[in-house]
Amino acid sequence: MNIGIPKERRDLEMRVGLTPHGVGLLTRAGHTCYVERGAGEGAGFDDYDYERGGGRIVYSGEEAYRRADMILKAVRPTQQELEWLSEGQILCGFLHLAAARKETVHTLLEKQITAIAYETVQKKDGSLPILSTMSEVAGRMAAQLAATFLQSNWGGRGVLLSGVPGIPAARVAIIGAGVLGTNAARAFFGLGADVLILDRNIDKLRQIDEQFGGRVATMVSYDFNIARAARTVEVLIASALVPGARAPLLVTREMVRSMKRGAVIMDFSIDQGGCVESSRPTTLRDPVFVEEGVVHFCVPNAPGVLPRTSTHSFNNAAWPYLRHIAQVGLEQALADMPGLQRGIVLQDGQIKNEALAAAYEAKA
Repeated sequence: MNIGIPKERRDLEMRVGLTPHGVGLLTRAGHTCYVERGAGEGAGFDDYDYERGGGRIVYSGEEAYRRADMILKAVRPTQQELEWLSEGQILCGFLHLAAARKETVHTLLEKQITAIAYETVQKKDGSLPILSTMSEVAGRMAAQLAATFLQSNWGGRGVLLSGVPGIPAARVAIIGAGVLGTNAARAFFGLGADVLILDRNIDKLRQIDEQFGGRVATMVSYDFNIARAARTVEVLIASALVPGARAPLLVTREMVRSMKRGAVIMDFSIDQGGCVESSRPTTLRDPVFVEEGVVHFCVPNAPGVLPRTSTHSFNNAAWPYLRHIAQVGLEQALADMPGLQRGIVLQDGQIKNEALAAAYEAKA
């Protein structure tokens, strides 16, 4: 199989679709990997690393696309990259198509691209093995980011997360006790913040209570509880997830308006449309804006600023699926790996994911 590894083209996105080690394993198995020049530099992998692994360096993104049967990316293609796609190719990455423009999905359908969205690859137990890696990274980086954006030079409230003797710690509410929320709780708790987690699943709240020995507060995430928490916190983390679908709207503008001036909202569901009414996508270069007196961080690809850790992490999880596709072909791999089947969101000019289909039809 011919495999393309292009350089990411979104601003400051430095992750890469495959590591040099992965390229080496594939080439030794008889496959050909076309790596765009400089594709891995941001993650600390130079062209020599890929060449030593047997990869062939190509000198444009278009060539990496045109030569490939399967394209390995970190994030959704840009408009320019969509033009480089050829009919019938396999495209893998964190695609988040429910939040994409309708024209993007239409182009992929027209070209009969088989799109494997890492965020919807799902095991029998409901876990999301590839997405979980980025949720771990985003959750653990949330505390260091929040500590920065609480500073007055970012428009924040000027509060130290841990407090100091005589001054209480900042209060942090996390909506969603999944992988991201749990890792965020760990990071904030470790820095000495006063942490509250909200979720509708009481079993998850029991696990949080046991994991933290009762030192992290829990609350069922009814609307009135979210509203109550919003009024009292310095930091609000939104991490609700419906695999493949647009994120549910959980925090209304009225709730945002009730928050303390200079408080920080971090909407980590923004890659699927966001679950805070006042959210809008921001970028790694310009990560925050202030609305209703509240600092908003809404970067869809936040782990992209930690590219080496993030690339290794999601590659570890994606590798078994990618290797099997290369070894036996897509159809056999889908038959052998039901979790991979759930990752297919587009195939043969059709939308295969029900949540994505609903989101696509709802767009003008």
